Formats: sequence, structure tokens, C-alpha cells
Amino acid sequence: MESGDGWITRIRPHGGRLSPVQATGIASAVREHGNGLIDLTGRANLQIRGVTPASHAPLIEALRALDLIDADIGAEQRHNVIVTPFADPETDGLAAELEAALTASALPLPSKFGFAVDTGPAPVLQDIPADIRLERGADGSLILRADGFPYGALYRSAAEALALAEWFLAQGGAPEGRGRMAGLIARGTPPADAMLAPAPVLQTPAPGPVPQGMLVGLEFGQIEAGTFATLAAFGPLRVTPWRMLLIEGSAKIPALPGLIAEPGDPRLRLRACTGAPGCRHAHAATRALARRLASHVPKGRVLHVSGCAKGCGWPRAADLTLTATPEGFDLIRGGCASDIPQLRGLPPARLPEVL
Repeated sequence: MESGDGWITRIRPHGGRLSPVQATGIASAVREHGNGLIDLTGRANLQIRGVTPASHAPLIEALRALDLIDADIGAEQRHNVIVTPFADPETDGLAAELEAALTASALPLPSKFGFAVDTGPAPVLQDIPADIRLERGADGSLILRADGFPYGALYRSAAEALALAEWFLAQGGAPEGRGRMAGLIARGTPPADAMLAPAPVLQTPAPGPVPQGMLVGLEFGQIEAGTFATLAAFGPLRVTPWRMLLIEGSAKIPALPGLIAEPGDPRLRLRACTGAPGCRHAHAATRALARRLASHVPKGRVLHVSGCAKGCGWPRAADLTLTATPEGFDLIRGGCASDIPQLRGLPPARLPEVL
């Protein structure tokens, strides 16, 4: 995808996990073929920024050598699987089986149709967009659940996940190649065999030590290649949909630029897209402004600063959203960047007072 600072190239790590060799190799490729910056997305993918027409082909070859390139674009699109970062060996096996089945299939699923493998100690991905969910029941049983429906069916193999995806298509869930499972369920078409309830969800984890290692947040979900390589030296990396990284087996990480290691860090309240000049659609710079406003955001609230009404940096509702326009910033309370604002055309100097 083209952006204001060059092409953006997506990496979809298999199983949501990168070995130290893979992570170090990505960092080297980013420095050599990009602009040195890596984004973490809300779908637990990586994005390399600043790629050029000349550097794209050698970048792909470098990633292919790290076993990070799929056989074709269809296979890459179909294995849209988010895996809990707190995965145990059984969960890793379930995710690998599902990815292999999706890759081998020819299902014409919509481009954003995704799967969540949330079978760790407790569910943590229920607030993350996905269409078919593999979860655990309160008794530890495996449950296959259609997003938007509170109950699921007993899960035995990846074939059942594919069958649920085929059911979605057969029910007309993707007219003209677009559609989501929750939309189909909302029209009153639940799966016939869904009767089991998943275990209660945990709150979104915060930065700090966890039983599996160390969870670190990234300011605005972005990390420099050098910092990424440094983290890889401490252990394998799990990519999360919360714009955090889990360093497996590491109890402590040194202070590094852009890392958030404390749960009370005010930067955790911020969401911001690349903004100008990195995005050609943005009407203003976003991240420097968000940093200046962090201390004005009440605890427990989220501020989203968006360079335009598309809201790419946080496509969900936030407590406070500032959307840049040619006339200034519009303020939306409890909504998305494209919603109707309560105040329009605010100059940056007024924003601390308004917040």
C-alpha cells in the first residue's frame, strides 16, 4: 500500500510468533529496504514503512529467506489468524493446523474475514475483530464460536472451522465479496449447533511481567528496527493486537526508546495514526500533538488523534477523538473519527483546555 512515506508492506507472522532469528532478520531488512520503522497493527500484523519500488523486491526476498512469505496472495489472505500471545503448546498446534487448512483451501472469503485462536489460560481476544473464534469453555473444552453469537459448538478439528466459514458464505454473508460474521448473525441467522458458552473474558493485559515473559507496549504501536532487534536478543517475540510485544521467557527488559513497560504510563491512553507528512491523506501532524495532550487525558480514558476522518489509527470508538480537518480539529465524544463532532475547527492551542 502506498503512503506518504513510501510503500507499506505487511508481514503476517505464522502463529503470531517470531523466532529471534526471524525478528533480527526483519530488523536488518527494515534498515536496508525500508525507513527503519515497524508498525504493529490491531490485527497482530507487522508493517514495514518507507519501502520504495526499487527496494520492494529485495525486501520480499529477504523475508522469503526467513520463511515469512506465503506461496501466493490468496494463501496469505486466507490465513488471517490472530493467536493469543499467551499461547501454550496446544494452542500453537491448533493455530498451525488452522493456518494450514486455510492455506490449502480455496474459500472465497472477504479480505477482512478473520479467525481468532483464543485458547490460552483465559480468553483475551473477545474485543478484537474476528469472525470465527476458537475459545475455551469454563470446563476447559474447546469451543468454535461465530462472532456475534454468545454460544459455540464443541471443536474437534480445523475442518469444522472451515465448515463454519462455508456456512457463512452459503448463508449470503459476503454479498459482492464483502461482509462480516457479526453482520450475518445480527440478521437473525445463528448456527444450529451452537449451545456452549465460552469462559469469561479477561481485561486487556497491561505492560509488565506475565507468566510467559515480559509484555511491553509501543508508543503509537511503532518501533524502530534497532529496538526490535534488541528485544529479539531476549527471546522469541509474540505479536499482539494491542500494539504490544510479548518477549517470551524474559522477566525484565531494559529501558529502550519508545517502549512502555509500566501499566500507568499515560501514553497507553493515546491512539494516533501516522499523520502528516507520513500519510498523504492527513490534514495535520498527530503524534507530537497526542504526546503533548497525554497528561490532559483522564485516567481510564482513551484519546484518539486522527489525521483525517478515515480513522485508520483506531477504527473504533474512543472516549475522546480529535479529527484533523483543513479548518482545525473536530472533537467527537464517545465515537469514531468520522462521527458527528460536538465542537469543530479547534486550533491546537485550545485543545488542552477543551480536554
